[in-house]
Amino acid sequence: MRKTASHDNADKPRTIFIRRHSIATRLTHWVNVLCLSVLLLSGLQIFNAHPELYWGHYGANGDPALLTIGAVEEAGEPRGFVRIAGLEVPTTGVLGVSTVEREQTARAFPNWITLPSFQDLAAGRRWHFFFAWLFVINGALYLGIGLLSGHFRRDLAPQVRELSPRHLGREVLDHARLRFPEGDEARHYNALQKLTYLAVIVVLLPLMVLTGLTMSPGVDAALPALVDLFGGRQSARTIHFITASALVLFVVVHVAMVILSGTWNNIRSMITGRYAITEKGPQS
Repeated sequence: MRKTASHDNADKPRTIFIRRHSIATRLTHWVNVLCLSVLLLSGLQIFNAHPELYWGHYGANGDPALLTIGAVEEAGEPRGFVRIAGLEVPTTGVLGVSTVEREQTARAFPNWITLPSFQDLAAGRRWHFFFAWLFVINGALYLGIGLLSGHFRRDLAPQVRELSPRHLGREVLDHARLRFPEGDEARHYNALQKLTYLAVIVVLLPLMVLTGLTMSPGVDAALPALVDLFGGRQSARTIHFITASALVLFVVVHVAMVILSGTWNNIRSMITGRYAITEKGPQS
């Protein structure tokens, strides 16, 4: 028998638009993009002034470093290297040596990824401090609005069933196979997204802010407990570097997932709030 027109319409997939992100989420998201971009570039500029990380209260030339990005002279040419806990890896062309005015010069991170591009610690600190405070204010607004609106409870808090090893394992496998949620499942964040966003919001960002404050002599004088909390200013600097690196990794994975799961659909949802999903059902 031939299907009726109504039956055909019932089985025909249709695209609908849902409200994915509130205006507050969208605005604070893009301010965060700006702030974190400037913080990364200016932070690398600051790191270049002394490209070594230590643990404890002290750190200077001659003290044992956990990480060093530098260069040594070999046959009249600088050779870049990264040394982690005594293990040295050649990194010429990537780290340790940068081309400035067609000359190879010792520099931890190359000029194209620092702000400003030329070596200027004072300028890098001014950029970093201004956007750090803008980032803190923007984050406080996001947290306040999120708590009052129920955004965290409604959108980011995982349900008990989502935390089962079986459920999480299936989501990990789906992501590895580049299978992304469709239909009703696409209306909400999945468990991996929720856990990742919560880890960034609750762990990485607070650590980055607190360790950044700990490196300030003025803040240390007002809140000496911060120095004790992290075991010294040098420890805080190392943790700051690690959390910033973890945040960069998160952004890289986040952008990759945005591209693979539908670039325009995801960007549109973060600009207009409208997110397109495809589902089966009768036309309304």
